[in-house]
Amino acid sequence: MLRLLTAGESHGQAVTGILEGMPAGVRLSKEKINSYLSKRQSGYGRGGRMKIEKDCIQILSGVRGGITLGSPISFMVVNKDYENWVEGMDPFEGNLNYKQVHHPRPGHADLAGALKYGFDDMRHVLERSSARETTARVAAGSIAGHILSNFNIEWASHVRQIGSVSIREKEVAFDALKKAEHSSVRCICKQTEEEMIKEIDTAKAKGDTLGGIIEVQISGLPVGLGSYTHWDRKLDGKLASSLMSIQGIKAVEIGDGFEGVVQSGSLIHDEIFYEEKKGFYHKTNHAGGIEGGMSNGEVLIVRCGMKPIPTLMKPLKTVDFHQKTPHDAAVERSDTCAVPAAAIVAEAAAIFVLADAFMETFGADSMKEMKERWKK
Repeated sequence: MLRLLTAGESHGQAVTGILEGMPAGVRLSKEKINSYLSKRQSGYGRGGRMKIEKDCIQILSGVRGGITLGSPISFMVVNKDYENWVEGMDPFEGNLNYKQVHHPRPGHADLAGALKYGFDDMRHVLERSSARETTARVAAGSIAGHILSNFNIEWASHVRQIGSVSIREKEVAFDALKKAEHSSVRCICKQTEEEMIKEIDTAKAKGDTLGGIIEVQISGLPVGLGSYTHWDRKLDGKLASSLMSIQGIKAVEIGDGFEGVVQSGSLIHDEIFYEEKKGFYHKTNHAGGIEGGMSNGEVLIVRCGMKPIPTLMKPLKTVDFHQKTPHDAAVERSDTCAVPAAAIVAEAAAIFVLADAFMETFGADSMKEMKERWKK
């Protein structure tokens, strides 16, 4: 079973992680991991922070000569912006009065976090609740994805909607998602891409932010990942939990999701067919590749709805935490739109869950043994 712990503050020295459960004998590509980290930083609408950070993984344990050892993998991604925040963020010498935050941002963790942990300064909250934490999850998802790549399982993502602009296609074939890699907003349609960019520019000029809808697809999954036998082993439940834990994600659907609830059963369920050479299969995929909490052999399709970023350059109204008087919300350096970047985070979060489910079904202490179980 895979388990991930992350640590680190947004402007601290580094974002770190400990990944437990990786089998021995998995060859890792540092270039592939760093490429994935780089994609998380890209996308039209990102802010000034991404011009500073050039994320590269440093693996500290659990790997030797590019091969996993079966022991916990510890890693870190250094925050280059830390040098600008040493005065306030040094673990022992940091000035606790440095850039304090007393004006909670609506839609952020600031107020609830300060009340929960008894903080006077909300910087303690925002430093950890920041989406900078997803750097570690993207790194871990990329590492875990090396397991699935050994079994010809592929994944990709694209942005279906930003603000009020969305693609026209209801269904998008897996192979078509390759087009997203050449788009600054990860959109498969050139015309829609241009409309999305205009939408972002308009929001930025107003000091506002935008959310959107992301779609992740995974191809090549075997039948039976997950289980119907216990509520906490259902694959769709695990996916929803992982994706909803991403900062800013407020909705998750699999397959036809919300649209499917208005259809009659005769239209929404995927009929089953059989051919001797092909085996059991479906001609449609309204279920999104999961039935009864298990993968059914079709392409897995999951979508996430991301809310607009809570930090606005034209801040919303709030209340001073100490004086209890009206005030403008705090302003931190932020993005206008992070939906394209969130698509990469969603990919990583989904792949981590699927790699864990794969380990549960075919798991072994080494990749060699896992491949032997796969053949059976």
